[in-house]
Amino acid sequence: MPDPGSSPLQSSLPSTAARGAHTPRAEGVEADVAARPALPSFPGPPSAVPAPAPAVETVPTDAAVPDEGPGGDLVAEHVGESAAAVRQSNPVLERILRGPSGLGTTGLHLARPDELPVSPELATPAEGTPIPGLYYHPIPKPDAARVEEVSRRIKAWAVDEVHAYPPEWEDQFDGFSVGRYMVACHPDAPTIDHLMIATRLMVAENAVDDCYCEDHGGSPIGLGSRLLLAHTALDPLHTTKEYEPDWIASLQSDAPRRAYHSAMDYFCRQATPSQADRYRHDMARLHLGYLAEAAWAQTDDVPEVWEYLAMRQFNNFRPCPTITDTVGGYELPADLHAQPAMQRVIALAGNATTIVNDLYSYTKELKSPGKHLNLPVVIAESEGISDRDAYLKAVEVHNDLMHDFEAEAAALAAACPAPSVLRFLRGVAVWVDGNHYWHQTNTYRYSLPDFW
Repeated sequence: MPDPGSSPLQSSLPSTAARGAHTPRAEGVEADVAARPALPSFPGPPSAVPAPAPAVETVPTDAAVPDEGPGGDLVAEHVGESAAAVRQSNPVLERILRGPSGLGTTGLHLARPDELPVSPELATPAEGTPIPGLYYHPIPKPDAARVEEVSRRIKAWAVDEVHAYPPEWEDQFDGFSVGRYMVACHPDAPTIDHLMIATRLMVAENAVDDCYCEDHGGSPIGLGSRLLLAHTALDPLHTTKEYEPDWIASLQSDAPRRAYHSAMDYFCRQATPSQADRYRHDMARLHLGYLAEAAWAQTDDVPEVWEYLAMRQFNNFRPCPTITDTVGGYELPADLHAQPAMQRVIALAGNATTIVNDLYSYTKELKSPGKHLNLPVVIAESEGISDRDAYLKAVEVHNDLMHDFEAEAAALAAACPAPSVLRFLRGVAVWVDGNHYWHQTNTYRYSLPDFW
């Protein structure tokens, strides 16, 4: 490992890295399930001794992706001259995206860019139009076999296993393209089962958003109590024997709770206790953000831009990239994940990816009933500028967040070049890129405003 130079961070970080050595997780999950607290088996009552985990789903041969291949070429040419300049001036960032190097780290990356031909997939423009002026990185097209298999499994789970969506929503479910989304965001997932961890959680989060907050029955009135009860499907209630059966029954009472409970159950079978607790914490952050937005909706207030951005730091995609190690089949040790520098990197990644959503969903939300707050709308109303100027300013906000994310990730990689840290940082960066790819290419849901 090259000498990272002096660390600008607190001196405990390198020593923490030394204590938290990277240990890839086994393909099977049975060995550590007994040591891990679990949600009650869906849909039965909680058990004092967790039941043995079912056998891990097999990966169809035609859906498997080799550990090394074009999917690992994650340092494709950046878009525009400014992006190229950032890359040239940030060699540590390039190393993050390339993955760890050195003795014993071969298995921690998909492939090294200097060992790969230029992917022909990157030479083919992706479907959809990227937002002009937006700073982003193109990615290889997600593996089609994996996309097809994840899409098949997630629909079976959502429709047949947890009954999360009625038949009349099928076209919207298909149009969401969640399989393509998750395969793009997690190219290092070792198996389809690992991809399904993220995919179930994503669908469950969207069920809560649609049914509790948005236009499939959602309302700001009473949202707090609904979210609190849904959160107990992720963070189980510890109550008395008299009242426990009522809570257990509630886990099946509506689609969002059924989806949360089942998705979390699957997640806990492959996550460590610290990874599961980390996810619960981030979901509590998400629910807090939902409540802030709902409060503004109830009073018909438009927040200041800085207030909106504060809300968006909580109501954002953060729970998704924070599980990148679980989906990758390894663990970033808890003490490294909790470091302030790592928390800042994750927060900036979540903030940037969420503003991407604001920008791509702008026209979709304008066509929806009622007022939908997004960054361009808030900038226009708070600063008294035109819709076009507000949208273009929101693009600049996104770009600033992206540059800050990359700079902070590069600094952390230099200060703490532990293999698990580098792999996690790379995984978060890949998630950021995959998130943009999905928004750009999802022409079923999104179209751009006519501002250029």
